[in-house]
Amino acid sequence: MICDISYALEKNLLLEVKNKLKLLNQIDIASTLEVLSKENTIKAFRILSKDTASEVFSYLSLEKQQEIIEASSDEELTRIIDAMFLDDTVDLIEEMPAGVVAKILKNTSSENRKLINQFLKYPEDSAGSVMTVEYVSLKNDMNIKEALKKIRKKGIKNETINDCFVIDKERKLQGTIPIRELIINEEDTLIKNIMTYNIKKIQVDTDREIVANLFRHYDLSTMPVVDKENRLVGIITIDDIVDVIDQENTEDFQKMAAMEPSDKEYLKDSIFSLAKHRILWLLILMISATATGTIIRRYEDTLQSVVILAAFIPMLMDTGGNAGSQSSTLIIRGLALGEIKTNDILKILWKEFRVSIVVGFTLAFVNFLRIFYFDKIGFTMTFVVCASLFITVIIAKVVGGILPVAAKKLKLDPAIMASPLITTIVDACALVIYFTLATTLLHIS
Repeated sequence: MICDISYALEKNLLLEVKNKLKLLNQIDIASTLEVLSKENTIKAFRILSKDTASEVFSYLSLEKQQEIIEASSDEELTRIIDAMFLDDTVDLIEEMPAGVVAKILKNTSSENRKLINQFLKYPEDSAGSVMTVEYVSLKNDMNIKEALKKIRKKGIKNETINDCFVIDKERKLQGTIPIRELIINEEDTLIKNIMTYNIKKIQVDTDREIVANLFRHYDLSTMPVVDKENRLVGIITIDDIVDVIDQENTEDFQKMAAMEPSDKEYLKDSIFSLAKHRILWLLILMISATATGTIIRRYEDTLQSVVILAAFIPMLMDTGGNAGSQSSTLIIRGLALGEIKTNDILKILWKEFRVSIVVGFTLAFVNFLRIFYFDKIGFTMTFVVCASLFITVIIAKVVGGILPVAAKKLKLDPAIMASPLITTIVDACALVIYFTLATTLLHIS
């Protein structure tokens, strides 16, 4: 299909292209435009109807959106922007270069410009930054007939009418009512008699990660956003929260891999940008890793006396790092999902300690059999290695479980305390334990 559309565009068979695009939904059309050349993208986009074009535009990548904006006349751009939901317009403006932003704002109504400026003042990670002001609000003294009349008149311009929000004369949030209730009840029934009063709501400055957790926990599709006086200022819809969850997960993965977060696609990001996001943490971890080198130099005489000690260092350090990473990954994910709270730190400590006993003993036992019976190494040396492994696993799992919670308590992102940092800490501990046991039990002076 894509090859056919591309060929038809090259030959200017625009009617054929229009008929082929009609067979696709908006998401598939956007996917098709993504792989077309800039010239053919503009041609295909201009063939689309007004409603389809605005919908397709919202699914395009930022690069394609910029191509279309730069090639559009003021009239065409006005049609696109007017048909977009306000929160999508704000997202677009936040990502575009200054010149493109100026063109967008120039073709936006003065009322929308005021709303856009208001949105841009909200902190980037707040509920206010992801909410929309396009929702259906009903007065609590309305009856169902009046409510349905308002929905028919204004609902088409709103992101969702599945849930309507009930306010009083001062715009203070009173409750919510699903469209289903309005349909099945009698026309003269008052809204206040059938609406739900006990609803979940959040303030504009609430962290969007907390909002995402609330959506997940209560299985919501929409949530009202209020100011400090409980006045309704907007709503957040599930599609916006899906984007937030995706962004937060991506950011956590990048931090856990010791990289600065980036919102650009990998293949579209420059090598210098990718390098810049990696270098800082690599430098920090490289410098901190010199601690292990210092420990090894301190016990240089011990290593020269019993050379075989060096053979087990990689195994100890790798196992310790892996054990710590397992614990930290589980705890970081639990914190992100709200399953673990910072005041659970003692429960985590006790659970990880018990887990580490089981894991450490199993690994040490298997290693004892391998080293003593297959490698034919003496009992004392084997005991040193296995005891060191056992203690290292305990420390690694406890540290891996505690550090993310401590970071959260200090208002830091728990993802910072992930594999690379924990591995560095555990490596140093493993070496100290190993050499201390070796010098004591092997009587090395």
